[in-house]
Amino acid sequence: MSTFWIFLAILIIQRISELLLARRNEKIVRAKGAREYDEKGYKVIVLMHIFFFISLISEYILLDRTINHFWAPLLILFLIAQILRYWAISTLGYNWNTKILTTPNTRPIRGGPYKYINHPNYLSVVIEIAVIPLIFSCYITSVIFSVLNLLLLKRRIRIEEKALSRVNL
Repeated sequence: MSTFWIFLAILIIQRISELLLARRNEKIVRAKGAREYDEKGYKVIVLMHIFFFISLISEYILLDRTINHFWAPLLILFLIAQILRYWAISTLGYNWNTKILTTPNTRPIRGGPYKYINHPNYLSVVIEIAVIPLIFSCYITSVIFSVLNLLLLKRRIRIEEKALSRVNL
């Protein structure tokens, strides 16, 4: 089995695990009265991520891509993004989710990476969407989905900031 397929399998397992964690966390915060924002936008983001994987696989196979000569620094950048991602997830605890959910009478978290940046998980995703395809020389996927991701995140961050400002403190 090639490096690409092993890497892809690890990513898919990681994403499924995160979705399961998000579902568990959603049940916890909904029991505390959480309100969801931008349900339709969430579906678009999910579709974008699905098409990201389809594009990555298609470009790799159809254009006969190989591992990039600069795979080592790209992999290091990917791993740094993973550290940032899991630092954000662990800091938020059960408040972490893939959806925009706010719980009444809960202050926004300002510890961990949130002490330094407002949306560390989104920064991690931006790095991942750009770097994962580059590791395997899938330049088209990297460019197209980086642009799409930035457009979707710009909108999502605006909605999330508005939702967080409405939480009853």
